[in-house]
Amino acid sequence: MAPMPRLAPDRILIVLLGAIGDVVRGLPLLMRLRRAYPEAHITWAVEPLSEPIVRAHPALDDVIVFQRRGGVKSFFPFLRQIRALRPDLTLDLQRHLKSGVSSRWSGAPLRLGFPRASSREGNWWFNNAHVPARAHYSSKLAYFLSFADWLDLPDAPVEFGLRLSDEEDARAAQLLAGIERPFMAAFVGSSCESRLWFPDRTARAIEVLAERGMDTVLVGGPGDVAFAADVEAQSRVALRNLAGKTGLRDLFGIFARAAVAFGPDSGPMHIAAAVGAPVVSLWGATSAGRSSPWANEDGVIQGVAACMPCFKKRCPIGRVCMQAIGVDGVVERLLEKHR
Repeated sequence: MAPMPRLAPDRILIVLLGAIGDVVRGLPLLMRLRRAYPEAHITWAVEPLSEPIVRAHPALDDVIVFQRRGGVKSFFPFLRQIRALRPDLTLDLQRHLKSGVSSRWSGAPLRLGFPRASSREGNWWFNNAHVPARAHYSSKLAYFLSFADWLDLPDAPVEFGLRLSDEEDARAAQLLAGIERPFMAAFVGSSCESRLWFPDRTARAIEVLAERGMDTVLVGGPGDVAFAADVEAQSRVALRNLAGKTGLRDLFGIFARAAVAFGPDSGPMHIAAAVGAPVVSLWGATSAGRSSPWANEDGVIQGVAACMPCFKKRCPIGRVCMQAIGVDGVVERLLEKHR
């Protein structure tokens, strides 16, 4: 018989507001909480950018959205919503000042967060219990799951639980209409310029894959449109350019249908892994040890430079680490991962 959790909360609040990749990597903890507490009311506090990830999630009962663009004025209504929940247990997965204040304001008797060594902006001070510290650059997904370990929740397989409605799945199919061959879903952009590969090399890899019988679909947000257009302009083979034409939930269906997914460290990279796509990921400025996509460590291609990982948003020396990643190595890994 599985061990009983140390608590039996009726109302649980997860505070993880920010980055898409972080929210995706928090989902296995949510799934484990739901397994352990099938009757609990679980709410997730999130910002608009990542809200589509948790919207209508089968393991969640409610979502509270902090309208970040409203600034400080919007924070107070957000805090009132949190206080109205009256949670028994709050899990602060963000480790910043804003999430710490949110956790403390929830009034939960138990507020579990990161230890001082892993926190920023005094976040640890707002929580009254802390998970053990882990080695620097260790897996963030595993760190999130350590909250379940602290609670003595039964072990469970890593699951993300991402689902589409029939209508959403039909839209994904429509976006891919006319593509008959296996395809690579290339998530070409990232929130940080330093993480990007190069349009000409991306185009060359697409051309080689086309010769091997694989089409390409480019995906990305509004900020990735120019990069994707450059890739398309330099490619001598046809491709499907969906950059700027899809929402996050469209990516669930696109990646689930892909033969392989490919691109730099980014939120879509984690979505691709979460829905089961084989992922080839490119790394330089950030740490694959900390953030590689789940179950796709064999798809990591690491650029090499004396200064990596620097975690800078912009590189002052021309992305030397990403320059070290050649087309041939990328294509070889993509073909190995092709399902």
